[in-house]
Amino acid sequence: MERPAIEGGVPVRASKISYGHQYIDEDDIQAVVDVLRSDYLTCGPKITELEKKLCEVTGAKYAVVCSNGTAALHIACMAAGVGAGDEVITTPITFAASANCALYCGARPVFADINPETYNISPASVEKCVTDKSKAVVAVDFTGQSVELDELLKICQEHKMVLIEDGAHVIGTKYKGRANGSIADMTTFSFHPVKTITGGEGGAVLTNSEEYYQKLLLYRSHGITRDENLLEHESDGAWYYEQIDLGYNYRMTDMQAALIISQLDKLEMFSKRRKEIVARYDEAFSKLEGIVVQKEIPDSDTTRHLYILRIEPEKFLVDRRRFFEALGAENVCCNVHYIPTYYFPYYEKLGYQKGICPNAEKLYEEIITLPLYYAMTDEDVESVIEAVSKIANYYLK
Repeated sequence: MERPAIEGGVPVRASKISYGHQYIDEDDIQAVVDVLRSDYLTCGPKITELEKKLCEVTGAKYAVVCSNGTAALHIACMAAGVGAGDEVITTPITFAASANCALYCGARPVFADINPETYNISPASVEKCVTDKSKAVVAVDFTGQSVELDELLKICQEHKMVLIEDGAHVIGTKYKGRANGSIADMTTFSFHPVKTITGGEGGAVLTNSEEYYQKLLLYRSHGITRDENLLEHESDGAWYYEQIDLGYNYRMTDMQAALIISQLDKLEMFSKRRKEIVARYDEAFSKLEGIVVQKEIPDSDTTRHLYILRIEPEKFLVDRRRFFEALGAENVCCNVHYIPTYYFPYYEKLGYQKGICPNAEKLYEEIITLPLYYAMTDEDVESVIEAVSKIANYYLK
């Protein structure tokens, strides 16, 4: 018989703690204020400065910043030549944008299953999904742990596909000693507030290809250029520009760029603290029966964006939902990342059905995202551990 909900007593925390939160200091604020007092609010010098800094941080030759991570994925797919009739292979354990970017281009997303231990897309499953219509792979560095880039690059090269690394979670991570952002054909970043680095919103595409770089610049800004080498007609004067392709208004503001530049100065500090919290969580949760800790591949020196707690339902008297709600009652506010993309009604209407990726579907039923962000104190971390331990021990069969 199921035990009743934990009642009475005092929650382990007196105040609520969110699963994620931005960290903004006075330097960040001043950087934005300086732009507000300058001559440029958009399309100004901070855009170029940020793109240069991203290249320095990642080792990539080129960076193109844009309005958000979804825009970054869209223009990356466009630069890769994804179009009607093509297929783009991705993971279902991700935000919808990783698959939607294929739909934006008229292509069809194909979902490959995950590695049940690392939760990242499985190269073996990707290989099984390849057809003569396969144009690109969008591989998500889930939680910040790098995907197996060498294996994925090999598959893409063999089948003449483009590897787009959806690095929305991955800034600060290194794969085999190289910063993520400099390895795949293109890597996209997101600067949403819950990410390690934030600009409020914002995105970027990193690449070592000049061909992709030139296309990305066009697609970011209406397909318009002033580059004399790209003009198709004779110039009318210094004001002249041409639209030579169909692009979008995916520009970033200088205020966002200034904030991201300031945040990047703290990347090492952010990364160090996140690693400390993850290490403490892993140490504590690996000792709890019925709790599974995400496995990390030796090749990934990970700056974790999310911390995923996985429960083994068969060992508890409650399911994931009750576990989640019990954590909330302890003032530990959690989340779930992610609902498999093809579960959504829009994808159902496109003909996708459950059962495509059994590992991903099982994972979804068992995961909870715990608080993880730079400003968490040691006391915050210990109270999260205490709450998880309290609930796990109470409901253990």
